[in-house]
Amino acid sequence: HVQLVESGGGSVQAGGSLRLSCAASGSTYLRSSMAWFRQAPGKEREGVAATDGVGYTMYADSVEGRFTISTDNAKNTLYLEMNSLKPEDTAMYYCAATPPLGWAMKSYWLFPRKYNYWGQGTQVTVSS
Repeated sequence: HVQLVESGGGSVQAGGSLRLSCAASGSTYLRSSMAWFRQAPGKEREGVAATDGVGYTMYADSVEGRFTISTDNAKNTLYLEMNSLKPEDTAMYYCAATPPLGWAMKSYWLFPRKYNYWGQGTQVTVSS
């Protein structure tokens, strides 16, 4: 079993930065692939960034160049560094994990249904 607990959300002004953290526990294999998703009110959950934990990363076009996903395997923690935040980044952000996804298209890695385990979410609000 895998447990994921997010932290680091908050309210910032446009152009600001936040770093989200996701503390993971449980089977390392079952959480080999990890990702951040977000969901704004009235919208579908969308993939933001994903990683295999050993250097393979991918990003949604909307955050490419502004967000950075990383892992600290010694601390069992996933991070999302968010810079140059925009009001449209406002959403509940979720950490997700699943067994190895292997080599696949970005759309596969950022598809919510590919992930078996989810955190409770942390709110990010960006004001203009």
